[in-house]
Amino acid sequence: MEDTYRSIDKPSTGIYKEKGSKFLSFAYPVDSEEEIQELIHQLKKQYYDARHYCYAYVLGKDMGTYRANDDGEPNHSAGDPILGQIRSNELSHILIVVVRYFGGTKLGVGGLIRAYKTAAAEAISSANTIIRTVMVPFSITFDYLSMDEIMRTIKRYDLKIIAQEFDNNCLIKLECREGLMDEVVEVLTDIPSSKLI
Repeated sequence: MEDTYRSIDKPSTGIYKEKGSKFLSFAYPVDSEEEIQELIHQLKKQYYDARHYCYAYVLGKDMGTYRANDDGEPNHSAGDPILGQIRSNELSHILIVVVRYFGGTKLGVGGLIRAYKTAAAEAISSANTIIRTVMVPFSITFDYLSMDEIMRTIKRYDLKIIAQEFDNNCLIKLECREGLMDEVVEVLTDIPSSKLI
């Protein structure tokens, strides 16, 4: 099963100008819709004098969660061209916001589509594309006597330790890549006294 997806490693920007209008584009790696709303809110505060804040985002390794917003521009003239750039670059867990300063000359729907598409493409081209792995968090409890076997398994599967508490009963919070999860669970639960929680 595929457990990776393409994204960007850090925020990037772009700019496009046409007939006095300025289109500032911002691309962000994101993991939740709450994070997306917060970033849009920050941009609206920072660029409070702009006319439009159009955006699109895609979440999920299968790119199944997405949204496009025209923010007052004619229907499908802003959000969809931005979303189109995200999809044509096969990116996920990404938000692109294009902030428009109106220059006094109307661009028409065709001009707007071109402007938003180009601004989004600029932000993507200035970003670093990376492959990210879907990680699944889980916790395991076990008796102290099983410690060596548990630690060997963690090392063997390159599991990431998030937190740990060692006592007579031990608890470790871990992250495992999604594609290995079934196998890891099977191996860990075969160890005496261990239990997934």
